Amino acid sequence: MLKPVIGPIIGHTTTNHARIFVRGEYQKNLQVFAGLRYRPSNSQLWSTALFSKLGELGDMCKVFILNDLLEDTEYEFQTGWFSPMSPVHTVDSVAELPLQWPREIYRLRTRSSEPLRPRAYILGSCRYLRLTAGVPVLPLLGDRIFTSINQLIEGQQPPISATIMSGDQIYVDDLNRIGPDRSYKDILIKYRAAFSQPGIKRLMSGTSTYMILDDHEIEDNWPANAEPADDELYRNAMAAYELYQASHSPAYALTTNGQLDHASLEHYWYQFSEADIEWFVTDTRTRRDLSNNERRILDEAQELALCQWLINSTARVKFVVTSVMFFPDRQANGDDGWQGFAEQRLRLLETVRTHKISNVVIISGDVHGSLTARLSHSEDADFAIHTVVSSPLCNSKLLPYAKASTFALNQPLARTAAGDYVHELTSEVISQDNFAHMLVESDHILINYHDRDGKPLQSVTIKLR
Repeated sequence: MLKPVIGPIIGHTTTNHARIFVRGEYQKNLQVFAGLRYRPSNSQLWSTALFSKLGELGDMCKVFILNDLLEDTEYEFQTGWFSPMSPVHTVDSVAELPLQWPREIYRLRTRSSEPLRPRAYILGSCRYLRLTAGVPVLPLLGDRIFTSINQLIEGQQPPISATIMSGDQIYVDDLNRIGPDRSYKDILIKYRAAFSQPGIKRLMSGTSTYMILDDHEIEDNWPANAEPADDELYRNAMAAYELYQASHSPAYALTTNGQLDHASLEHYWYQFSEADIEWFVTDTRTRRDLSNNERRILDEAQELALCQWLINSTARVKFVVTSVMFFPDRQANGDDGWQGFAEQRLRLLETVRTHKISNVVIISGDVHGSLTARLSHSEDADFAIHTVVSSPLCNSKLLPYAKASTFALNQPLARTAAGDYVHELTSEVISQDNFAHMLVESDHILINYHDRDGKPLQSVTIKLR
């Protein structure tokens, strides 16, 4: 058995459940199978092995589902792929083969339902990996920051609960406006190159990874620049996204026998939780309505679900992930973010304020600069929303970094009859490649930003109420 070409990627993980993505390699005229076995780290007895046949239609990928796990328990697992000599093997028959598993042992920890326990997360977005003829150019540059993340979190307490990647995990357009990739085959090459680099591969094999797309998974500023001829591009980009990013997320439901329900994907936004911390990961890219009548960055169903979650959730801390910035507004060219959908943004703000919802934190990326900011209300001292922006993991030399002067802070974010919403920076603006290590304690959130070599850049504390 050979080790995965891509993966394992540990995806959605709960107190008793985990999803693990692996990819094998196509073998002409041969069947290809993937296998996985697991056990609690303090046990010598492996589980019954799980097997799946891999197909070219699914780009030789599989998401294994682990159910009935123990809460707050470390598990170790082995996984790989192989081609049996006989062409008549099935998933059942390969289980009888004397397979030699790859030596690598990977580890995951299930969630704890204990409230108030300190929990840590890695935040990042916008990872540019330049390709020429499908081959990464200077791949160490695009992967360097993940090596630094791995070094930082090794042995860290509390351990990292999850890595949140909030958009532009790949660049389908690759800044190539002359001949951007449009075919399914070419887009798959981007994903394979991006997710097979050693640094990111190690990170995703050791901590749960949650992803949501932004524009470059499709096309710059999608769908504002979309043309009728882009329909095929969109279908191909979304098929690849579903395979490599959505497949191991909570966006897919499970069947009654605990397997991935491939027919259940109705939308890309999703929720997940960890004890008294809850996350709502929005899709601010594929459900936009740009008509003049009612511009929406979230479709009606998603906005309703988000508002109901904000109102009804009993979580101590509520994180909302949006690939584009919720606030602060930019001085120029801000219509691609929430700034261009002011009425819908105001409805969400009023929902938080009028229902007196505390400890709402917006996580985002996109802007190629990192910062924290606070939104307050001129007539309501109890209202506050914080944002944590983490971008980019790896920038292109052709794209500028954001600076403090990028943002319009000398005017209210919104004016209403009940008062003004006012935004202010609570950190410096970081204008270099970086990532954030976020620690949620009982009474505060600590955000530590690090450069691509892992060196500290700044720390910010957000008080919880």
